[in-house]
Amino acid sequence: MFTIKLLLFIVPLVISSRIDQDNSSFDSVSPEPKSRFAMLDDVKILANGLLQLGHGLKDFVHKTKGQINDIFQNSTYLIKEEKELRRTTYKLQVKNEEVKNMSLELNSKLESLLEEKILLQQKVKYLEEQLTNLIQNQPETPEHPEVTSLKTFVEKQDHSIKDLLQTVKEQYKQLNQQHSQIKEIENQLRMTNIQEPTEISLSSKPRAPRTTPFLQLSEIRNVKHDGIPADCTTIYNRGEHISGTYAIRPSNSQVFHVYCDVISGSPWTLIQHRIDGSQNFNETWENYKYGFGRLDGEFWLGLEKIYSIVKQSNYVLRIELEDWKDNKHYIEYSFYLGNYETNYTLHVVKITGNVPNAIPENKDLVFSTWDHKAKGHFSCPESYSGGWWWHDECGENNLNGKYNKPRAKSKPDRRRGLSWKSQNGKLYSIKSTKMLIHPTDSESFE
Repeated sequence: MFTIKLLLFIVPLVISSRIDQDNSSFDSVSPEPKSRFAMLDDVKILANGLLQLGHGLKDFVHKTKGQINDIFQNSTYLIKEEKELRRTTYKLQVKNEEVKNMSLELNSKLESLLEEKILLQQKVKYLEEQLTNLIQNQPETPEHPEVTSLKTFVEKQDHSIKDLLQTVKEQYKQLNQQHSQIKEIENQLRMTNIQEPTEISLSSKPRAPRTTPFLQLSEIRNVKHDGIPADCTTIYNRGEHISGTYAIRPSNSQVFHVYCDVISGSPWTLIQHRIDGSQNFNETWENYKYGFGRLDGEFWLGLEKIYSIVKQSNYVLRIELEDWKDNKHYIEYSFYLGNYETNYTLHVVKITGNVPNAIPENKDLVFSTWDHKAKGHFSCPESYSGGWWWHDECGENNLNGKYNKPRAKSKPDRRRGLSWKSQNGKLYSIKSTKMLIHPTDSESFE
């Protein structure tokens, strides 16, 4: 390039010097015709300069082609590396979701075990008090065998809970590692740039190419809220539209888990579920008060938990039934639920549905169990098994009764089991039930 510039500078000087010589000779000597050989020398000099200029341009073109090929190869390598990083990130995100689901399931199991432990400790404490009284009155009386067995069972439960806690810690550790890997990969993607040539300079020195930032991967959304949601409707309004187990904390209540069932785009809190008879519903008053069973199977949420939810606003009660011929029915009520001091009195008014003669309307229904009998309802829980809301007489409808599967040659004892009495007086055995609640105002807790 320097040679080309030098030629471009010299050629005009040569031509101008020739012109000056001609002018001086014109002034000193009488005019005579210019020499043809002089003109040919000028042309040769100019031609030689143009030839060198052409060689210089040719070398520059070859150098530029080599630079473009290098840039193209680097761009291809970076694109392949980006694709590989994207695949790795996707795999880590999938693993992260699996670990999260496992952690939620372990938390649910751990909470159930903790609740069982509390109930067992209460029973042990009660029996120990009785045992202390017996020892004081009869010093020679040996320790009650039931107390010994309960102590052994509680110790086993303690070991199980410790194992679960250790498992949960390991899961959280694994989650943190997954998050760290994802963040590291995202940082690598942010720092990766695709080199793109945008200008070709006529200078002999290569110019640094302009860089364009890489397209960054979308970051994992981690939406944080100021507090734990009050019920399933709040969870749904925040974007969780999938049925499953979630943690809630109603006003002035402790945190506990519920199953949120999304039905036709509307979130419902499941408070009772019967599907296969795997859970015994002939439980004590304490268990009906605080809940029992598994949220992913058969369960009763607990009267105290139900009350903590419905006291926040006006709620609708929905009951879904399915008989052994796979016929499905439902009914919805507006309802009021009292607290512990009223034995969780229930008062319902029908809104809609296709189940006639369901829960008695416009009456105060008192909840009773075999070990906690409300006044005026002494025989109902023992006759029908399972805790339920009763009035001045024992009705036929008991969704917490004994689960009876149909038998081929003999009729099941429907009076004591899970059954529903139709308007014509016929008693139907029920295959599955759901009891769900939903606020009348879906914006109550937003």
